[in-house]
Amino acid sequence: MEIKTLSIDWTPERLLILDQTQLPHHSEWIEMKDLETFITAIKKLSIRGAPLIGVASSLFLANLVQQWQGKRSVADLIEAAQKMRMARPTAVNLMVCIDRILRVISLHQKSDEKIELVLKQQVTNEAINIFQEDVQLCEHIAINGAKFFADGDSIVTHCNTGALATAGIGTALGVIKHVAKVEGKKIHVYVDETRPLLQGARLTAWELEKLEIPYTLVSDSMAAFLMKQGKIQKAIVGCDRIALNGDFANKIGTYSLAVNCNFHQIPFYVAGPYTTVDFECVSGAHIPIEERHSEEVHGVNLKDNRVLWAPKDAKVYNPSFDVTPAELVTAWILDRKVFDKNNISQLKDLR
Repeated sequence: MEIKTLSIDWTPERLLILDQTQLPHHSEWIEMKDLETFITAIKKLSIRGAPLIGVASSLFLANLVQQWQGKRSVADLIEAAQKMRMARPTAVNLMVCIDRILRVISLHQKSDEKIELVLKQQVTNEAINIFQEDVQLCEHIAINGAKFFADGDSIVTHCNTGALATAGIGTALGVIKHVAKVEGKKIHVYVDETRPLLQGARLTAWELEKLEIPYTLVSDSMAAFLMKQGKIQKAIVGCDRIALNGDFANKIGTYSLAVNCNFHQIPFYVAGPYTTVDFECVSGAHIPIEERHSEEVHGVNLKDNRVLWAPKDAKVYNPSFDVTPAELVTAWILDRKVFDKNNISQLKDLR
C-alpha cells in the first residue's frame, strides 16, 4: 500500500516528507532514513501540525519495524517510540498516536524478543488505521463547523491548519475549505503571518492559493484594527492540546487573537479532532509549553543564507505556544460533536 498526501509519501519500505521549512517557494522532499533524521525533522518543523506528526510518526514506526525485522529487539522499537513521543512536548496527538502503536506492541510481543513478521503486520495495520482515521476526522470537523459560517463572511485564522498539518483536508482550514468549495459560500480569509516562523504567510497562504480561496495576508498585530473596521466577522483556529475544561494550546499569538475577538464581540472558534483532547489534563495550567531556540526570533533562515534583524546576542523568550482560556471560546468544533460553554464539561465523555 502507498499513502500520498500533500505533505507525506509513504510505503512500508520508506517515508518521504515535504520539507515545510522550504515552502512556499521550494518544494523539497526528504527521505526519513533513520530515527535521528525523523526526530530532527519534527524538531526543525520540516514536518509539523499536531495531527500530522502523530500520523507520520505512526507510519515511520511501521518503517522501522520493516527495517528491523529479525535484526533488532522489540525493546529497541519501544525505545525508539518513546524518543519520538517527546519530540514536541505540547502536541498531544503525537503521544496519542505513539501510545496506540505501543499498545499493539505490548499486547503481542515480549520486549526481549526479536521483531517478527506478525508484529510488522500489526504495527503497519495500526499505522494505516491511524492515517485513515485522521482523514475521516478532518471531514467530520469540516461538516460540523461549516454551519457557523455564512455567505459573505470574512474570517481570520492563525498559523496553519490545513492539509499540510493533517492527513486530510485540515482542521480550521478544512472547515474553511468545506465552506468555500463544498457549500459554495463566498468568503474571504484574513491570514495572520503567525510570527516568528510565519506558518500563516508561508503555508496557509500557499494552501489557500492552491484552493483558489480569496485571502489577504496580515501581520498578527493588525487583526484588532481590522475588527474595529468591521472587516472580520468570525475567527477560527486549530489546536495542539485541549484540556478537559476547554482551555487549549495553539501556536503563539492565538491567545491575543481570542482576546481581540472577545473585546470586539466576534465569534471565536477552535477546531480539532478528539485526538487533541488530553483526558489527563484538567486545565490549561497543566499544558506543557515548548520553548524554542532564540534564532527563530533573531532572524530568518533562507534557502541559501541567514538574515539577522536583531542584535545577535539579544536575549529572547520564544514560547512556541500559548494557552487560550475556555471563557474566550465561542465553540469547540470537534469531529464527534460541537461543544459550547454550556456543555464543555461533557468533553471528558469523548474518552
